[in-house]
Amino acid sequence: MNVSDFLIKRLSSWGIKRIFGYPGDGINGIMGALSRAQEEIKFTQVRHEEMAALMACAYAKFTGEVGVCLATSGPGAIHLLNGLYDAKLDHQPVVAIIGHPARKAIGGNYQQEVDLISLFKDVAHEYVHMASDETQIRHLVDRAIRIAKAERTVTCVIIPNDIQTKEAVEVPPHEHYTIHTGVGHPSSIVIPTDEALQQAAHILNVGNRVAILVGAGAAKATEEVIQIAELLNAGVAKALLGKSVLADDLPFVTGSIGFFGTTATENLMNECDTLLMIGTSFPYAEFLPKEGQARAVQIDIDGRMLSLRYPVEVNLLGDSSETLKRLIPLIHKKPNNEWKHKIEDDVRKWRQEQEQLSTRKAELLNPQLVFKELSSRLPANCIITADSGSTASWYARELYFKDGMMGSLSGTLATMGCAVPYAIAAKFAYPEKTVIAFAGDGAMQMNGNEELLTISKYAQSWKNPNIIICVINNRDLNMVTWEQRMMEGDPKFEATQVTPEFNYAAYAESIGFTGIRIDSPEQVAEAWERALSANNPVLIEAITDPEISPFPDHVLMKKVDNLATSVSKGDDAVMKNTGHILQQKVEEKLQKVEAE
Repeated sequence: MNVSDFLIKRLSSWGIKRIFGYPGDGINGIMGALSRAQEEIKFTQVRHEEMAALMACAYAKFTGEVGVCLATSGPGAIHLLNGLYDAKLDHQPVVAIIGHPARKAIGGNYQQEVDLISLFKDVAHEYVHMASDETQIRHLVDRAIRIAKAERTVTCVIIPNDIQTKEAVEVPPHEHYTIHTGVGHPSSIVIPTDEALQQAAHILNVGNRVAILVGAGAAKATEEVIQIAELLNAGVAKALLGKSVLADDLPFVTGSIGFFGTTATENLMNECDTLLMIGTSFPYAEFLPKEGQARAVQIDIDGRMLSLRYPVEVNLLGDSSETLKRLIPLIHKKPNNEWKHKIEDDVRKWRQEQEQLSTRKAELLNPQLVFKELSSRLPANCIITADSGSTASWYARELYFKDGMMGSLSGTLATMGCAVPYAIAAKFAYPEKTVIAFAGDGAMQMNGNEELLTISKYAQSWKNPNIIICVINNRDLNMVTWEQRMMEGDPKFEATQVTPEFNYAAYAESIGFTGIRIDSPEQVAEAWERALSANNPVLIEAITDPEISPFPDHVLMKKVDNLATSVSKGDDAVMKNTGHILQQKVEEKLQKVEAE
């Protein structure tokens, strides 16, 4: 057995069952070992190493296991970085295994020689090391996986290609300067002190208008979040990564928060006197209560994230589920009150408004309608992914998740091009489930089109080949267009914003998908029915109106001055599909500018 065989064997001992990657001569030894160990570990060939890292991140998100990606030396290793940063910033355990030129060539400006330790020192700063001797492989693998799991972070092992084919050293010699590690990471429960729990309970008990904000860290605490929300008569808002924590049919769930948030959530945060944050690092302070408005309690497993977004009075360091289990018995049931009724009324009003907005006229197709028509048809236990950009906004507000569903996107990094690789990883993790990805035309042209080939390659190996890619084709880098208008007061700059024409449905058809192209409201429901009942990969291309803002009107209202400036510079499309009140505000601002 050579070093590469031992590497694969050791990974398998840790429970690793799949590696995402792309071959190259810098990892020839490892590829040979994978070929000899196909029963133990499966290799997924992607189209680009960045996609391998994004898939490893998503695999970790959806399974709770360590994701592993593999790349060759030099350019292959460099390509991993963006996907690894996605994992790092969303606190996912991912191990990158990378090739390198032979040891005797290092330092000689050899082909594909890159200072990988320095390059990866930020993204994998908890653990990045290069093997200089075959005896190291055991402890490099063991420590990389153990640290990735313990710290919920990215680690990296670099293996020069001459070491990969050396004779394996399974047991290091029993002598000085040797390391003897073992396999296994113990499960543990982190809980706050009784004193901290009592202090937190007091704050929550005396509060009259309690708001709860959940993130990805509350994913395994669904039942406990429901219990404490019902005891406190609290409304619960969801950060993007916490969308699947609670089903949206619960009357106290106000939906998303922030730039993609609902008016129900905005009212909740503006009017609460007490805030409980659970497993979230939602970054935008302007959408949280004003400092001093609310007394706050926060629960997080990572002490570094406590009292980071809001000045918290009681910080509870611990697992969300276990902490809530110990906190709930200390909470007094609040009587039915006006706060509870107001929350539920705000949720109803928001949903009624969105129902009306989804049917508003548009050039070709209203993107909101595409999401609304799927929402009522979502299969039980399906998995949904979304890209960064306008699709993330519609995903956040318009899809009403059911109990048992999962969903994710690139949260903190917010990288383009994540939806399709995320969906592929989800399909490998749960091949029996329906997986649906939403991507914009910009993301598809960046890398999504290429990864459709990966789907085509592996679809028949999945128990249920039904995977659906929905492309929102508005011929525009739409989120940035609206950010230019809203944030800067600039008109749409067509040279940077308009994307090339491309027929995504036809392309998908050419590689074995069912391609469906829709451009009118009457086609939407039928398209989803057809896609959801298919027994093969499907791509829906929705030709949508770029002038329907992905930002809700109540968010745009705060940027009236900038929107008016954009209109004054000739961007009349800003006013095309905005609500009556917002249009009125913009016109009033324009009149003031002209009068001056």
